[in-house]
Amino acid sequence: MKPSNPRLVIAALRGGAGKTTLSVGVIAALSKRGVRAVPFKKGPDYIDAAWLSFAAGRPCHNLDSFLMDRETIRRSFARHALEGDLAFVEGNRGLYDGMDVRGSHSTAELAKLLDTPVIMIMDCNKVTRTAAAMILGCTVLDPDVDIRGVILNRVAGSRHEGILRRTIEDTCRLPVLGAVPRMKDFPFPERHLGLTPPPEHERIVHALDRAADVAARYIDLDGVLAVAQQAPAASAAAAIRVPRRKKAASGLTVGVFRDSAFQFYYPENLSALVERGAKVVEISPLRDDILPDVDLLYIGGGFPETHAEALAENEGFRASLREAADAGLPVYAECGGLMYLGDSLVLGDRTYPMTGALPVSFAMTDKPQGHGYTVLDVAEENPFFRVGSTLKGHEFHHSRILSIDLERIRFAYRVKRGAGIDGLHDGLCRNNILAGYTHLHALGTKEWADALLERARVCRQGWSDTAHYRKPTDSVQEMHLIPAQE
Repeated sequence: MKPSNPRLVIAALRGGAGKTTLSVGVIAALSKRGVRAVPFKKGPDYIDAAWLSFAAGRPCHNLDSFLMDRETIRRSFARHALEGDLAFVEGNRGLYDGMDVRGSHSTAELAKLLDTPVIMIMDCNKVTRTAAAMILGCTVLDPDVDIRGVILNRVAGSRHEGILRRTIEDTCRLPVLGAVPRMKDFPFPERHLGLTPPPEHERIVHALDRAADVAARYIDLDGVLAVAQQAPAASAAAAIRVPRRKKAASGLTVGVFRDSAFQFYYPENLSALVERGAKVVEISPLRDDILPDVDLLYIGGGFPETHAEALAENEGFRASLREAADAGLPVYAECGGLMYLGDSLVLGDRTYPMTGALPVSFAMTDKPQGHGYTVLDVAEENPFFRVGSTLKGHEFHHSRILSIDLERIRFAYRVKRGAGIDGLHDGLCRNNILAGYTHLHALGTKEWADALLERARVCRQGWSDTAHYRKPTDSVQEMHLIPAQE
């Protein structure tokens, strides 16, 4: 990061206060003014990161001190902050909410690690002077957290706004940088993971324009930029780039599912494959007739349950994937990808056939079956990871297993933290498939990309001789790391 590069963190008192929608609006509004914001998301979040990415027109990178070490976070932040005029970090949950009583891995700890000023989003619903008490509490709980301003959200009217402004500015000695009214027509519907993902939003361009208009009208954008410009000078050493890796995977093709059903990928994971020389191509089990010829298949998370009928109806694609997996194609899958590889998915009173590459059936539930960070011990032989190693990841799933044939399948991981598949295990293995509920980040699991590509290299000759699926054609697009606004 350039020593003069402005930067800020947007935080709140709790989750659901409006951080993401206002952050999207500010980034989109600044973009219209010619300010190139580089977005970051604190925590292992895909959906908020996708919206920030669409608003900025560039990838949003996740920063997570549970998954990554501190130096890796600093280097990633410094490297990508060079790409624009403003480094914009959206926090998660409440400012001080972490994994223990000390707030470990909280937004506050990240702000201190990056030596970055904080602007608080205050949800003002049914509160007046108490808002000042809450903001004041945040300033004194840890004086090393550099809180520089407040944006009021869900304000009831001009009188309400006046009281809030005066009490916060007089009591907390902080500027109020905006007051956003309650709005019934704000076009950001939610689902159980938060906002509806951009690929499933019917009018994404309209939503971004509306968010930008709201930010331009109700938020002091010049004041926000002024806070960012007050960030202390960064160490020039932090901007040293990591040496480029040798392109050991040259000639390998990695297929990645990417459509409205499967969309949860950290940009660092895709970049790690490309930086090692692999060609990454997009595949859609919704649109494509058959699985193309690839050396490795990476299926991320998403919402196969909202596309179950369309996925089931694409019988040719399902059959070709099952045939490839049976022939030994290396497949790595997470969460939604795990579900798609199973025999079937049950939604209410309907059962939808999936690929059948794994002898397991799933059902959706109303309540989360696993939510939060995971720690896994690699306990059994598997296609990618060394037995005895430990992996850190994240899970969030509303599905559970209905049936499983343990005579034809095995578990790779023993769960030390988290829910996994059955509370004790995660990571189902068959042939060269490894599929589990845990999502891994390439910067936290540094052996991830090398492990996947090495298995693909070793297996390539053995299974390609018997493969019956086509070579990539013009209908298979090379992966773009920035979502297209279509």
